[in-house]
Amino acid sequence: MAQLTDDCFAFGGALMSVDEAEALIAARIPPLPGEASVPLRDALGRILARDVVAPVALPPFFNSAVDGYAFRHADLTPGAATPLAIASRVAAGEAASGLGPREAARIFTGAPMPAGADSVLMQEDAQVEDSAVLVPPGLKRGANARPAGEDIAAGSPALPAGRRLDAPAIGLAAALGLTALPVTPRPRIGVFSTGDELAEPGAPLGIAQTYDSNRFTLLALLAGLPVEARDLGILPDRAAATAAALQDAAAAHDLLLTTGGVSTGEEDHVRAAIEGAGRLVFWRLAIKPGRPAAMGVIGGTPVVGLPGNPVAAVVTFLHLARPLALRLAGAVPRPLPRFAATADFAYRKKAGRREYVRVTLRDGTDGLPVATKFPREGAGLLSSLTQSDAFAELPEPVTEITPGDRLRVLPFAALGMGW
Repeated sequence: MAQLTDDCFAFGGALMSVDEAEALIAARIPPLPGEASVPLRDALGRILARDVVAPVALPPFFNSAVDGYAFRHADLTPGAATPLAIASRVAAGEAASGLGPREAARIFTGAPMPAGADSVLMQEDAQVEDSAVLVPPGLKRGANARPAGEDIAAGSPALPAGRRLDAPAIGLAAALGLTALPVTPRPRIGVFSTGDELAEPGAPLGIAQTYDSNRFTLLALLAGLPVEARDLGILPDRAAATAAALQDAAAAHDLLLTTGGVSTGEEDHVRAAIEGAGRLVFWRLAIKPGRPAAMGVIGGTPVVGLPGNPVAAVVTFLHLARPLALRLAGAVPRPLPRFAATADFAYRKKAGRREYVRVTLRDGTDGLPVATKFPREGAGLLSSLTQSDAFAELPEPVTEITPGDRLRVLPFAALGMGW
C-alpha cells in the first residue's frame, strides 16, 4: 500500500502550473515497496525492480558477422590480393579448429571464429578458385567479426531499475540466459465516476441522465500502464455516501481516481470528502481544458480528482494520474512524447496557462506534419478525441498561433489513445 503523509502535496499557491504539478509528483511520490520474480513470458509491461547485470557476455564468443571466409589479417600481402587455402568449414553451432599460415576457413554467420583468425571476407567479395580464396587488398583487421562481449560485457549493467519491460528488454534478458526478472508491485488503482446524472452503459436512462464514459476512458488508459485498475462504479451526489466510499476505497487501493465533483458547486462532494477524511491541496491547475482538478491523501493513499468533462479528464489524466501511477509502480516516467508540426490555423489564448488544442495531422511539404484544428472546442465533446489525431500543446507564454507557426503536438497513438 502507498502510505503518504497528509501534507506530502503541500503547495501554497492558488494556481499550479503543469510543470510544478509534475515536479511535485516526481519529488514526493515514492515507489511501492517490494518486488516479485516473474517469468519472461509474463514480464511484458512490468517495471524492473533492480538493475540487471549481465551474467554472460553478449555475444558469448568471438564469431562471424557474415557468411564468408575467416582468416588471419597478418597473412595478407599489403597492397595486393592474397590467395589463402580453404582449410576448413565452420557452420553456426559447430566448434572451430585452428588455422595454419595462409589458410582460410569457410564460415557462416554466427559461427565461432577459428583460433588465430581475426577477420572475415564477405562471400559477395570473394573469388574462389582451386580450393583457395582470393582476398582483395584494403580489408581492415577485424572486418565482419564480432568479438565476445561486443554488445554487453559479462558483469556490466544490462537493464536499469525502473525500466518498463518491453519486447527489446525481454529479448535482451533471454539472450543473457535469464528466465525470470525482478519486478515491482503493480499499484492497485480504483476508478470512480461521480454524479446522479450518470447511468451505466446498457442500463435504462433516467430523466436528465447520460451514459458514463469517463470511467471507461480512464480504465482504458490505465490498461496501458503497469497497474491493476479496478472499476469502482459511480458515486452518487450525496456527501456522506461519497465520503464513506472514498475512505473505504482508500484502505484497499494505492491510488484513487475520480472524475467530476471537484469544483465548488453545491453538488460537488469529492473535494469536501477528501478534506474531511485527509488533506486536500486543491489545484486550480493552469491548464485548459482541465483547470478544476484536485489532489490529496486519504489514509496514506493519494487521491486525484479529475474534471468531469471528457476531454479535460483525459488532459489532466496525462499530467497528474499517469505520472503518479508510474511513480508508484517504480517506473522512471518519461516525458510525454512530443513532435514538431506546422499549424494551418489561427488561435488566441491567455498567457500564463498551458492549452491543449485537438488537431488532425496530414503530411506536409517540409517533412513536418501539418496540424488542422478540430472545428469545435468544447471540453465535453468526446467525439473530438475520436476524430482528431493529436493535442497541439500551446505553452504558457504563447498568446497567439498563426498559420505556418511551429507547434509541439502529442500524437494520440503515442499516448495509448489510437494507432
